[in-house]
Amino acid sequence: MLIRLALFSLFAITAAAQGTKADYERALSFSKRTDVLVPRSRVEPQWQGDTFTYRVEIAPGKFESVFVDCVKGTRSLDADAAKRPPALLLADRKPRPSRTIAGAGDTSITFTNKTAGDVQLFWLDHDAKRQPYARLKAGETHKQHTFPGHVWLAEAAGGVVLGVYEGRADEATVDLTEAPPAKEPEAKPQPPKALSEWKPFIRDFNVWVKNRGTMEEVQLSRDGTKDDAFSEPIQLSPDGKKLVAMQVKPEQEHLVSFIESSPKDQLQPKLHQHQYLKPGDRIRQEKPRLFDLASRAPIALDSALFAKPWDISDLRWAADSSHFTFLYNERGHQVLRIVKVTATGAATTLVEDTSSTFIDYSQKHWHQWLGDDLLWSSERDGWNHLYRFDASTGTLKNRITTGSWNVRSVERVEGGKLLLRVMGILPEQDPYFIHLARVNLDGTGFTLLTGGDGTRTEKRPHFSPDGKWLVDTFSRVDMPPVTELRNAETGKLICELERANADGLLAAGWTLPERFTAKGRDGKTDIYGIIIRPSNFDPAKKYPIIEEIYAGPHGAFVPKSWGRATRQHALAELGFIVVQIDGMGTNWRGKAFQDIAWRNLKDGGFPDRIAWMNSAAETRPWMDLTRVGIYGGSAGGQNALAGLLHHGDFYKAGVADCGCHDNRMDKIWWNEAWMNEVGPWYAENSNVTHAAKLTGKLLLIVGEVDINVDPASTMQVANALIKADKDFDLLIMPSTNHGSAETPYASRRRMDFFVRHLLHVEPRS
Repeated sequence: MLIRLALFSLFAITAAAQGTKADYERALSFSKRTDVLVPRSRVEPQWQGDTFTYRVEIAPGKFESVFVDCVKGTRSLDADAAKRPPALLLADRKPRPSRTIAGAGDTSITFTNKTAGDVQLFWLDHDAKRQPYARLKAGETHKQHTFPGHVWLAEAAGGVVLGVYEGRADEATVDLTEAPPAKEPEAKPQPPKALSEWKPFIRDFNVWVKNRGTMEEVQLSRDGTKDDAFSEPIQLSPDGKKLVAMQVKPEQEHLVSFIESSPKDQLQPKLHQHQYLKPGDRIRQEKPRLFDLASRAPIALDSALFAKPWDISDLRWAADSSHFTFLYNERGHQVLRIVKVTATGAATTLVEDTSSTFIDYSQKHWHQWLGDDLLWSSERDGWNHLYRFDASTGTLKNRITTGSWNVRSVERVEGGKLLLRVMGILPEQDPYFIHLARVNLDGTGFTLLTGGDGTRTEKRPHFSPDGKWLVDTFSRVDMPPVTELRNAETGKLICELERANADGLLAAGWTLPERFTAKGRDGKTDIYGIIIRPSNFDPAKKYPIIEEIYAGPHGAFVPKSWGRATRQHALAELGFIVVQIDGMGTNWRGKAFQDIAWRNLKDGGFPDRIAWMNSAAETRPWMDLTRVGIYGGSAGGQNALAGLLHHGDFYKAGVADCGCHDNRMDKIWWNEAWMNEVGPWYAENSNVTHAAKLTGKLLLIVGEVDINVDPASTMQVANALIKADKDFDLLIMPSTNHGSAETPYASRRRMDFFVRHLLHVEPRS
């Protein structure tokens, strides 16, 4: 009895320091407390030939102006900074409207009209269209709120453009002065229009053509109906002798209905319904139809190569009108091919990929027609790489990239070269880090343009206008941004420009995440994750572990770049160790790694996650493996509950928010992408099927008006738990959409749940 009392007292002393009112105050104020400047973290170069300038924030509201000579490789304070308007986007002031790219954080540009007349200010929207804003009278000053990357155009009377300006991270001022009339931007070359005397159109669900001279109208198709109608656009062959139109059977109606109990605009509940296809539903069916204008009749097509489409896209005629092609994505996502159809109706495969599991079309597929070439991305060798095919015959000309790494995206194709984002290219670095590279179309000249030990997150690489220089910024979760100047042809480091300083953030109570790598289920594959500790961490104490999980096969989710991760840190402040891990079944580690998820979403990478935590705890005795919790939302909500159901010996408590607990209840595209068409594997992966296996503590959260994942999915798993006589908590958030656990109330309830069941104290005690 004395031993029992002593152990209880020891536990009570340990627990009393965690989950307290003070811990809650620290946790709930974490986001605001740590919203502090990280100096020298953002560089926006203003190019002038082989030199550029930039302003960098070195303290709150204080900036340093820097001048860089790329040829000399020197960085110095900019003595002429006051003479330059930092928001000027184009030094030559030519009005080349730039497509606005959304940036982060508020900023402003203050315009002063120093012309003799009125000036109209336009925002160039996301389609580069002018949207009128303020009109400034002569001598008037206007402070325009904007965001970094948003583009503004100032125009004087008579359409004279005074300048095009881009919002920067820091506030800027611009004097608008008289300027000579600017030249109109050169029009982009347009594809040649079909030289046909006939104009096609749709009438009564069928294809018709109208003679441009005689105005005669001719009906080409006669089998179009409301439920199998022809649709726009109709594509004429370049010689104007044939046309292709799509005949479309609409998708089935599948209405998801739910009641909003507490609408803002009325007292009484409100019924909501929206169209929402689920796995197994009948989807929109497109079928290309070919017509000959001379005979005014259809040409029969052999549809064997495109009989079961998920999607048909990118239909285009060859320049000589000998054939047309389209991209065919087969339902089930095991076939992706370019189909070539001759003018006589014969269909052949030009290029294709097949898989016994799935083709990751939504995240990895890319193709581009380039003269006589077809550029094509594929995982046919187990890694996402680029291939170059003959555009007419489909013959492989050459591989463009190769190796045990992935092409993440193609930034641009220009001058016979490709600019790429690549992952896993440096074996000594984290394989999820993104680098920039350049390669020739024939596969030669592969050059890595960046090398810093971190990942790139910029939406647009900062190249000089002549393409000679690159300003590269990279970071890690445990290292604030570093900005370097590099030679854009060779990748050679010229000089370091800035190294951000996180001292203020650390002083505010933020802790550096720890990166950790361990072997996965096979004992060979490296699994990557991070560990977050509370700001008052004491290595002599024992801390429960909470895993934030999202194991969707479409991505990888452990943070790699610099960020505050306020949700995870706030939870840690209560007295937990918070971890995130990318197990097998997630993306960007090669096809075999991702294929674990095929028809197997319940796996969730758990064997790798548990092995990782066991390895981490071997050298970190403060990690208590007897008290492990898990939480996630959406697919992560499905994962969190699956962890409790299938690994209840390891995970003791879980919070599952808005989970797609049965994949037959969720959106069609995401689930069929990894689970194939509906079969018995759907039930085998359902949390509803396995609800009776629950042994740990569970909190289910769902938004009442969730339009992303049907709220009924959560209610069905709740029903199964009730039938199995299992205890659990259920929080329904009125009038709340997807991700309800991230609202202040539900987030605090999630905190309370883990404090109660892992720290074993009453919340805020």
